[in-house]
Amino acid sequence: MISGGGTGGHIFPAIAVANAVRELERDAQFLFVGAEGKMEMEKVPAAGYAIEGLPIRGFQRGSIVKNLALPWRLLRSMMKARMLVRTFKPHVAVGVGGYASGPLLAAAQRMNVPTLIQEQNSFPGKTNIYLAKRVDRICVAYAGMEKFFPKEKLLLTGNPVRQEVVRLAGKHPRGLEHFGLQAGRPILFVTGGSLGARGVNRGIEAALMDLQAAGIQVIWQTGTPYLKQAQEAVAKLNYSDCKVHEFVGKMDYAYAVADLVVSRAGAISVSELCLVQKPAILVPLPTAAEDHQTHNARALTDRGAAVLVKDVDAAAELGKTVLRLINDKEALDGLHTAIAGLGTLNAAEMIAAEVIRLAKKMPAQKATAMNA
Repeated sequence: MISGGGTGGHIFPAIAVANAVRELERDAQFLFVGAEGKMEMEKVPAAGYAIEGLPIRGFQRGSIVKNLALPWRLLRSMMKARMLVRTFKPHVAVGVGGYASGPLLAAAQRMNVPTLIQEQNSFPGKTNIYLAKRVDRICVAYAGMEKFFPKEKLLLTGNPVRQEVVRLAGKHPRGLEHFGLQAGRPILFVTGGSLGARGVNRGIEAALMDLQAAGIQVIWQTGTPYLKQAQEAVAKLNYSDCKVHEFVGKMDYAYAVADLVVSRAGAISVSELCLVQKPAILVPLPTAAEDHQTHNARALTDRGAAVLVKDVDAAAELGKTVLRLINDKEALDGLHTAIAGLGTLNAAEMIAAEVIRLAKKMPAQKATAMNA
């Protein structure tokens, strides 16, 4: 069983791990567990896996009324999670983060199922810290995580990413054609992640006139909420070299052509940037739990492998930072050199091997206890 979701940063690594397990164990059976109404309920079946939803929800800031049902939702989620574990009878349960991960892994642990969590960030969430007390293995993406987790349970694997996204060889010409861009002129790729990024979008919109005057070609992934506003702003300037997309399906093509990337600092975005070795400006989401995106960004910026712009400063500073970097070959080469080697290409395979090891160690008495 694999549990977690809420954003692409949780869902796509979970699918990558499942794919890697399937490559090693062709007869393996899978059941994903997510949160009702979240994007995993669509993305996981599209990848060919079954999924069940829990009625779990996160805390809604600024709304007391919306939070009144949270205890009831948590109780129902725990009951359904226990039923799913009892019915599916997994040999191992894996948590990748997200609302559903807590109830599912807690239920599996109480029923003596071996459990593994994959912590994607350099600063872990409270759920994983809680689960770590009883989990069998903790796969992490950053060194130094023993300050949060028991050292003897840690395995440094990196973050699993979609392999097709980070394999760029020979894709530059196809990327230019796909996006309708020209060779020989600087290209900026702006991505706010699967749900978009308001601060990033505002920063780019404020800089459009300057970017256009500098002759910069732009691939701008806005997310759904900002799409119309971005399209109108680009049309007003007749900025034909700025290609606005609600969602970029061919991320590999975008990475292949980009001279510079502007991105949030989600764990998977950072891992992808390390693997494609692209110079990047990171704009951490300030409302992320435990401010983990800033910690993720610092893991690169402290090594000179990326440039950080705070979300609150994006409207005034993002465009200036892009213009300063994108035509500075020495600066871009420095960022490229610093980020090279920070990624782990075979993370999904390493985690899959550990998942299979735990599954095969499940003793008969545990299976008997689970059926009790």
